[in-house]
Amino acid sequence: MRKEDCFYLGKIAKKFSFKGEVLIYLDTDEPELYEDMESVFVEFGKNLIPYFIENSSLHKNDFLRVRFEDVKSEAEAEELLGNAVYLPLKMLPKLTGNKFYFHEVIDFEVEDKRLGVVGVIQSINDSSAQPLFEVLKGDIEILIPMIDHFLVEIDRKNKKVKMDLPEGLIEMYL
Repeated sequence: MRKEDCFYLGKIAKKFSFKGEVLIYLDTDEPELYEDMESVFVEFGKNLIPYFIENSSLHKNDFLRVRFEDVKSEAEAEELLGNAVYLPLKMLPKLTGNKFYFHEVIDFEVEDKRLGVVGVIQSINDSSAQPLFEVLKGDIEILIPMIDHFLVEIDRKNKKVKMDLPEGLIEMYL
């Protein structure tokens, strides 16, 4: 499985028992959706390795307690610590309306009510307190805050993010 065909689910955070169980921190608002999985992909270096789940249960809201089929000892569990966990993109629940996954809007055009097409979304910067659309207009990078109040519509059919941006936001880049 290629990483491009997957989404980041979380990270193997800690060992849970001497029998090889681990706790996976789930990076999601709906951890209950991932309670009964058959398998996950664990990242080792640049490779995704499938691990089959013997049993799992939610633990303290956003952790999933997991026993993998081939992990039977504390030492084997130790080797998994800190590794990222992925699932195939097809397992993501479909979102509708103005809700979207970050990867879903890459290469969408941003269209402002006032200015028309602003540019094309290249990536999303979510490393700061406020996630930002990184939009390219020609060779100029424009950073647009992802604020619900600015968002008018996610037009999946025409690959557009329609926005009502405050006056001056785009102009300061041009």
